[in-house]
Amino acid sequence: MHIKEPIDSLKGIGPKTALLFGKLKVYTIEDLLKLYPRNYLSYEEPVDVREAEIGKRVTIKASIQSYVDIKKVRSLTLVTCTVKDGTGSVKLVWYNSPFLKQVFHIGQTFIFVGTIVIRNHQLVMEHPEYYTVKQYETLISSLQPVYPLTEGLSNKIVTKAVNSALHLVGEIEERMPKELIEKFSLMPFGEALTGTHFPESMEQLTECRNRLVFEEFFWFLVHMRMVREKTVKARNQFPFTNWTETEKFIEGLPFILTKGQKKALEEIRADLSGSTVMNRLVQGDVGSGKTVVAQAALLAAVKNGYQAAFMAPTEVLAMQHFEGVSKDLEAFGVKTALLCGSTRLSEKRKIYEALARGEIDVLIGTHALIQEKVIYRNIALVITDEQHRFGVRQRMALSRKGEEPHVLVMSATPIPRTLAIIMYGDLDISVIKDMPASRKPIKNCVVGPKYRPTAYKFMLEQIKEGHQIYIICPMVEASENVEAENVAEYRESLLDIFPEKVVISCLHGKMTPDEKNGIMTEFGAGKIDILVSTTVIEVGINNPNATVMMIENAEKFGLAQLHQLRGRVGRGDSQSYCIMICSSEKKEAAERLNILNTSNDGFYIANEDLKLRGPGDFFGVRQSGDMLFHLGDIYNHADILKQANDAVAYLEKEKYPLEKLVEDDSVYSIQL
Repeated sequence: MHIKEPIDSLKGIGPKTALLFGKLKVYTIEDLLKLYPRNYLSYEEPVDVREAEIGKRVTIKASIQSYVDIKKVRSLTLVTCTVKDGTGSVKLVWYNSPFLKQVFHIGQTFIFVGTIVIRNHQLVMEHPEYYTVKQYETLISSLQPVYPLTEGLSNKIVTKAVNSALHLVGEIEERMPKELIEKFSLMPFGEALTGTHFPESMEQLTECRNRLVFEEFFWFLVHMRMVREKTVKARNQFPFTNWTETEKFIEGLPFILTKGQKKALEEIRADLSGSTVMNRLVQGDVGSGKTVVAQAALLAAVKNGYQAAFMAPTEVLAMQHFEGVSKDLEAFGVKTALLCGSTRLSEKRKIYEALARGEIDVLIGTHALIQEKVIYRNIALVITDEQHRFGVRQRMALSRKGEEPHVLVMSATPIPRTLAIIMYGDLDISVIKDMPASRKPIKNCVVGPKYRPTAYKFMLEQIKEGHQIYIICPMVEASENVEAENVAEYRESLLDIFPEKVVISCLHGKMTPDEKNGIMTEFGAGKIDILVSTTVIEVGINNPNATVMMIENAEKFGLAQLHQLRGRVGRGDSQSYCIMICSSEKKEAAERLNILNTSNDGFYIANEDLKLRGPGDFFGVRQSGDMLFHLGDIYNHADILKQANDAVAYLEKEKYPLEKLVEDDSVYSIQL
């Protein structure tokens, strides 16, 4: 057996299980070994109920106090019972597990592991693991991997498969130069891989994961340097000389551009008129007016006789941009089209033909814009929104549609400048710091769970005034399998609190793209009053009518991500509010969230986030936009990112040919 063999060559994995692994893009044994745990479960000594920290994963030893109750709530089966120790009681809740009625009987003692929250003034532990006292003794102080899963594939199956393949780790070649490994005292790759799957301690886990994070950052930065080397010298084959219509567009706007918008446009104009190709990032807070800057650039492209493409990460966002560009640039004779994965085949064919003939000026869409069938006549400008969702290769694929088109990237993710210079090494950076004068700052408050009933009353008042609400309900359990149930149950609890006429829907990552688009479109059209959602709305619909966002378990997020989330409100003329529910009783948690309470400046918040989030914090909710990497997080691992940057700089100084490193492109395992 060798590492390149298919996954079903492992004992115990048949064709059906191999298909399930395929859904996780795991086809070979090597793919399996690079399927990193997304979390770890630690098993500590039990604590008394009264000592259990709210919002944290805890272990309690308790006796069954009540009969197991089974109740059907629409498509869900809720299984509940109450347990107690000498200091207090907890309500336990499971979903779709009616067999538990045969497991638990009054008076029996078990160990329960899960996260305790407060619901309706009662301590609740949702979907806890349970063990006999004897079973639990074997788990004490161990770390168990939790893998990404898909329906039908259990964590037990994945763990067993990884364990049986681990002896082949030695076959994975060390691709980094030997002198670099020695200079930066890096752990051998195979050793890091083994320790990441099955760590013996938290210290070992930190050391092993940091080595793999270094690897991810290093290859990312090597490719960045090579892209920079290629594009920085590229000759401008599409010079922009006509700016008359663009100036008319700006003069006709119903508002005056901010200083930041004007400066960004000046820099873009200088790039487009210069001798080399533009590769520029426009970084600005949510609501800072990046879209207007993009529209001005699109109009300039068309009026100089060229085509342009505008790519967004989601269909909802693409449709939003299409509606905006069509409406705002129609008077200037700009012909636009929308191309997404869900576009009908017959319509796609028409778009392909019209685009090739030059009858479409601006094509707006998702990844569909970079498919082979899409051929442009003379594309000169490529704009991507929310750059972190694409990465270098997708940008390059789109830019290859032309000879060497200008590239403009927009991002609302607030990244400290020191990290932005490293992360966007192939791009020049424009920053829009100021906000339009008409935009009212969001009013924020950080409160405990007891404030929830007051928040609901306030939401109802806002709904009566014709506004809409977001409630962000993040997962606090490790298992993704209960994400849908968690959000659905929260929605069910709201149905008992709000009047019948209040329309409440939910949104979560397990829904299909069509289902997500349908709900977000309905919310945007004002047909939904309250949307209960996971962070899937983070890059979502622009709904100026949404005025309140409540974020549950706010302490679980990075500050920059919370800031990005609350940017979904405050987009209209009405005063907007963000209510952050802090379930932790730790003083530090409230103090940290108070930074958001006192500032709406994303860049200030990002810098504070960088100071506060220490390296190696794997157990919080991942920072928005960092899914470019499997393990790396530019906030939690800022020190490793800088170290990897130093490593690449060292190779450049030593005149080491970077292209030699990437001759075999398969060594670059992270998705760019």
